[in-house]
Amino acid sequence: MPDFRAFCSLATAEPVEIPLSADESHHLVVVNRARVGDTVVAFDGRGAEWICRLASDRKNAAVLQVRFKQKIKPLPYEITLGQALPKGQFMDAIVRKATELGAARIVPLESERTQVHLDGDRSDKKIEKWQTAALEAAKQCGNAFLPEILPVQNATAFIDSARGYDLKLIASLQPGAKSLKAVLANFSAAQGRAPKKVLWLVGPEGDFTPAEMSQSKSAGFEPITLGPLVLRCETAAAYALSVLSYELQS
Repeated sequence: MPDFRAFCSLATAEPVEIPLSADESHHLVVVNRARVGDTVVAFDGRGAEWICRLASDRKNAAVLQVRFKQKIKPLPYEITLGQALPKGQFMDAIVRKATELGAARIVPLESERTQVHLDGDRSDKKIEKWQTAALEAAKQCGNAFLPEILPVQNATAFIDSARGYDLKLIASLQPGAKSLKAVLANFSAAQGRAPKKVLWLVGPEGDFTPAEMSQSKSAGFEPITLGPLVLRCETAAAYALSVLSYELQS
């Protein structure tokens, strides 16, 4: 894979040249030190890539000359991560890992034990920051698809309204939680196929409350164990996405 990647938002699907934004130009030319003649992969975050030559290395207005276009095939499954907001900068790390692991969508949730509450402008700024984190991760790992990051939602309302998924999972520390392998095997036996659209909820520090877990069960969520150890929420999110992705690929 070429060393350089740049995000672009285009008005046409068949460009001859691609002018980069000031931020992307700075990242490509100043941070990554790309020079005229270098190969750069431009991508739109929706699976389209253009293999280009860097024609102008102006720090705030770089221009790419298109050589050819390619369309990246999406994953055969779609995972949505519903993540209860953790403290500090951990949500940034979760967004990056979710992007690297191919999550299609990330839903930030305010649950009963969430200690971070975002309203108005503060919420909008956080979403912009998470979108930037996702973009950085996509460029680093070569993901041609940027995950959709939804507005912050109330966990209770989201659990009740979650529709259109083949399978709904929730990470659980409670006794009786099932293994992912068992739940996927039961689904495949009943449906004759693997699930295509999966929602997985991961709680905050302290996990979801018993009331939230009971509500999720009533809404059709399967409680899934992530093993005998208590994981930090950012570890739990990466673990959950990793094992689910692995199982859906096999």
